[in-house]
Amino acid sequence: MGFSLKVDDNITIASEALRSVEFSLDMPKDSNAKTSDMGVSLIITGKVLTILDDGSEETVELAQWSMVPAERADCYRKVVVEVIVAGQVVRQYELPNAFVVDYTENYGDTEGVGTFKLVLRQKKDKLKTIVVNGGYTA
Repeated sequence: MGFSLKVDDNITIASEALRSVEFSLDMPKDSNAKTSDMGVSLIITGKVLTILDDGSEETVELAQWSMVPAERADCYRKVVVEVIVAGQVVRQYELPNAFVVDYTENYGDTEGVGTFKLVLRQKKDKLKTIVVNGGYTA
């Protein structure tokens, strides 16, 4: 199984750096009927890799995006995540107005590589623009 992550065609995280993807629809747990008060989240975990051959380090751009303040329009970005199994895209999630809810990096002195966790959410008034596809060749 592999994954791909693209943010606004500016940030691309290699599949070897990505470990897991979780897509969730968040609704109030005390609701007795379908509600319009919901949110959509993506939780992505991966490895912080060393500098690539071209001198770039992909995950540093995720860290920089996470610090963009809400007052700036570029805190919202288009995110496309693909889940790929045996060359087949099982699922593709497109959140056109995603923002960073949480971003963490962890390092240890024995692992030799860091890990990151990126929590994204779609802007609430743009939930209808989310696209979920699947079942086609990568």
